Amino acid sequence: MTRSQAVNQLSLLLVDDDPLIGETLAYFLGRDFAIVPASNRFEALAKVRQMPRPPEIALVDLGLPPTPHRPDEGFALVTELLALAPAMAIVILSGQNDEANARHARALGAADFVAKPADPEKLRQTLRNLLAYETRPTAAGIELVGQSPPMERLHAQLRQYANSPYPVLIEGESGSGKELAAEALHRLSDRATRPYLALNCAAISPSLVEPALFGQAKGAFTGAAGSRAGYFEEAGEGTLFLDEIGELPLDLQPKLLRVLENGQYQRVGETQQRISRARVVTATNRDLKKEVREGRFRADLYHRLSVFTIIVPPLREMGSDRFLLLEHFRQLYAKSNHDRLFSLTPEAEARWGGYHFPGNVRELRNIVIRLMAKHDGHPISGTDLEAELDTDGAEAAPATMPRDDGQLTTLALRQLRETTHFSLDETLQRWEAAYIAAAQQLTHGNVSQAAKLLGINRTTLYNRMEVLARSPGNGTETGTR
Repeated sequence: MTRSQAVNQLSLLLVDDDPLIGETLAYFLGRDFAIVPASNRFEALAKVRQMPRPPEIALVDLGLPPTPHRPDEGFALVTELLALAPAMAIVILSGQNDEANARHARALGAADFVAKPADPEKLRQTLRNLLAYETRPTAAGIELVGQSPPMERLHAQLRQYANSPYPVLIEGESGSGKELAAEALHRLSDRATRPYLALNCAAISPSLVEPALFGQAKGAFTGAAGSRAGYFEEAGEGTLFLDEIGELPLDLQPKLLRVLENGQYQRVGETQQRISRARVVTATNRDLKKEVREGRFRADLYHRLSVFTIIVPPLREMGSDRFLLLEHFRQLYAKSNHDRLFSLTPEAEARWGGYHFPGNVRELRNIVIRLMAKHDGHPISGTDLEAELDTDGAEAAPATMPRDDGQLTTLALRQLRETTHFSLDETLQRWEAAYIAAAQQLTHGNVSQAAKLLGINRTTLYNRMEVLARSPGNGTETGTR
């Protein structure tokens, strides 16, 4: 099979709220991909969840409703798509070649950034070049690379817990490699020759999680045309990995707890008791203790899942492992794509060693892919490397406000004395915009998490963001269309 024939079988998620742009891109790219169109974040996520397998690649506009003049929806979609499908290659398409937005999108896990208006042929070639690289590590890339003390602790825990029958909870930031840790637990165990199944709890509709886990009887619900085994049954005596366990619906959590306690479960629509002997491994990037305190996750299920807890360290804590990972991915992609190895100049090497990698190993891997594609074996200068890094996002500290009322009054007095034309509405609006921007920065554009951080519900945050976007002169519009 030629590469062209292989690409023709791939699907592309195209997210843009401008019908003309969407139809034009679908026309030009439809020769190479099966196009899955969407006009907003919620439609895109719903379509991905309904598909038998996620699209291999996505083309995402940053400016999406309900805030089309801000990048927040696009940033959030990148985060959520990678939670659903970590192997998906995402290309950001934006109306302005905004370097800060490009850097931040790549730090979140986007593979590349293309400015509008994009030449269709150039865009097609960008997509093809990305797909020339493996977006999911193969058996050769499953190894958790690193020799730093945090990685040594991780390797020791994996060996220690591998053969235990008890559940393991894997915690870590997005892009840190939790899925690889779960696979390593299975490979190191006596169950290695038995099935290893993985289900992303965020990747399917909440109403379908129960039949996916436990199976279904014919006619159990609309669309249940036949009986079907679930993940617990198909895993047998192997390992069942439940990723994004924090997304498990609250009403389903007692049923999972029952399986963990005595192995018993029922297919949806059946009364027959079945027994599972699978070893359960779960993962999350949420703070499950906080979820328990706030009533979104059952305490008894949390304690059962976390009999053993493994923390996959963020890349910023792994010291010189970033150079081992650089070499690992350089060799991996050069070998698989017959590319020439690039090198770092001393200036670029120093910058690589000091960068914070907010997107963790996934970000590092994507940087290597872009450098391989763009520089074709040539030395990488500090300037070349700087263009690939998110230098504006994670290092900024959020603003703080004094908690003492007297201090606040002093600040207010000073501002009123020094300002000729003071506007309370404008001042409050600017503070609100600053806190919303800081919350989105800290949560990498995830609106749900930003709302939690601000102590308001998601709908309220959306409404306030929309009001701010419409307000003239508030300094929050980014012109991402």
